[in-house]
Amino acid sequence: MPNVKHQKWWGWGEENVFFTWQNKPAFAPMVKRAIGIDLRPRQRDTVDFATAQVPETRISTEQLEILNGIVGADNAVTEDHTRVVHWAGKAVTDILKTLQNRFDRIPDVVVYPGSEDEVQALVDAAVELDLVLIPFGGGSSISRSLQPRPEEERTVVSVDLGRLNKVLEIDETSGLARIQAGVLGPDMEEQLNSRGWTLGHFPDSFNHSTLGGWAATRSSGMQSDKYGDIADIIRGMNVVRQGGLVTLRPLPSTSTGPSLREMFIGSEGRLGIITELWVQVHREAEQREVIAYMFPTWQQGLTAMRKIHEAEVHTTFARISDAHETEFSLATQKAPTSLKKTISAKGQDALWAVMRKRGWDTKAMCIAYVCYEGSKDDVARKKKTVAGIAKGQGALILGSGPGALYDQKKFDTPYLRDFLLEQGVIGDVSETAAPWSQLTTVHKNAYAAAQSAFEELGKTGWIMSHMSHSYHAGACLYFTFAFEISDNVDHEYALVKTRIQQSFIDSGATLSHHHGVGAEHSPWMEQDVSPAGADLMRGLFATADPGQNFNPGKILDSPDTLYRALGQDQPPAPGAQS
Repeated sequence: MPNVKHQKWWGWGEENVFFTWQNKPAFAPMVKRAIGIDLRPRQRDTVDFATAQVPETRISTEQLEILNGIVGADNAVTEDHTRVVHWAGKAVTDILKTLQNRFDRIPDVVVYPGSEDEVQALVDAAVELDLVLIPFGGGSSISRSLQPRPEEERTVVSVDLGRLNKVLEIDETSGLARIQAGVLGPDMEEQLNSRGWTLGHFPDSFNHSTLGGWAATRSSGMQSDKYGDIADIIRGMNVVRQGGLVTLRPLPSTSTGPSLREMFIGSEGRLGIITELWVQVHREAEQREVIAYMFPTWQQGLTAMRKIHEAEVHTTFARISDAHETEFSLATQKAPTSLKKTISAKGQDALWAVMRKRGWDTKAMCIAYVCYEGSKDDVARKKKTVAGIAKGQGALILGSGPGALYDQKKFDTPYLRDFLLEQGVIGDVSETAAPWSQLTTVHKNAYAAAQSAFEELGKTGWIMSHMSHSYHAGACLYFTFAFEISDNVDHEYALVKTRIQQSFIDSGATLSHHHGVGAEHSPWMEQDVSPAGADLMRGLFATADPGQNFNPGKILDSPDTLYRALGQDQPPAPGAQS
């Protein structure tokens, strides 16, 4: 068995890491108000794999012998645990199905190639033998881009790139690094940091996702305001396809027809397997500081975020939570365990009281975090400019204490979903992007769409949002929703999620800013890129992969959409849903 790190088979992240609410005195009352349930102590520390009812592998002896000959017998695995780890990503519905033993179709074998040549041999064999190849990085996808099609009859091979995990070289003059696609975020940063460099790309899934996965799903990291989205960071790549290797050199810019680099970024394994990437890297900053601000209202906070961008203040990130997410954030504060923390907590309560006396509605206030990097003088200059903008929108500067706490806990949020599932609650996300002029409308309509679904289901539900990833023309809005589930969970989840997603399209926003398409978002592709654009993409896939050997059923025309759970074939016409 190869030495490749994976997440636990039954949930997000690592074993023995949990969300705990008992040390957060405001959390249980907030959950009661939001979704109407009383929290119970956690009872599930782990799940015995012996409870998993795993379908048998369908791979033939002849096929397995061929794969063994390519990667070695130790690196072609048909053992049940490994196959289940690779059967899906970590969408909340993936985790729920895993816990309920609802394995629609799992890989028949997991292979771990140790070189680009082995990947090429796997691809050529798959085409010849008519196998299905699904590239696998960290398994953190939440758009259902890793599952085989439920009706797939051919042998399914999960290609785990975890052995391809090295920073191969750094061009220090150009600020470029050549890195293998299977490296996990922390391992890559450790290798870069040891030489004084950083990629600067930190998605929520950072601890459990890979460089190749970021490329394949068109990822965006928390610090994209400074370092760019993954599409900005990638300058070249190697992609293995049937019959040959596509090599794109790390050039600053080219005028060579339609961009092959852009074509492969976000292709989710439909066009081949990404094995190496040339990426932009940066020297580690001399100073880094995260400052928190509290705004009286969401609209004032949004305006401040836009003005920061207009002023060309080069922040590392600037994000603001709406009132609901601010309430949630404050409710996750731990009870003070020292005199210093007790005094700080009392000071915060006193501050809110003063703000109320000054006319603030503390139920409407919105917390923002802005990160600054650079030299000491550069950071001071940026902070001064942003302070002026924030105060111009009525903000209170909370300082670096809350900002540092946010920076430390930023990768922990996904564990909350596992906790909620044990409580009988679905907690999930939908994210989008839109022009600055449309953000308020998108936000309002998403709230209304979620509420209409909650009311139709007769449930008390919760939705909250934050703005992040600023651009010249607009920004990303990231929504989290939660509600108590019943035995009809597939229908309930599909109704809420499709309502929110359709509201994005109806409001002039995109189906996803950085989570990719997969099967989850496939129904909205024609509305997003136009029917003619979708047809062009279908033509590309049909020509590039005539045998449908490369992760079929993703991005377009997925047979396994959320609308299936609603008894529908496709979304309603834009604007037609209630």
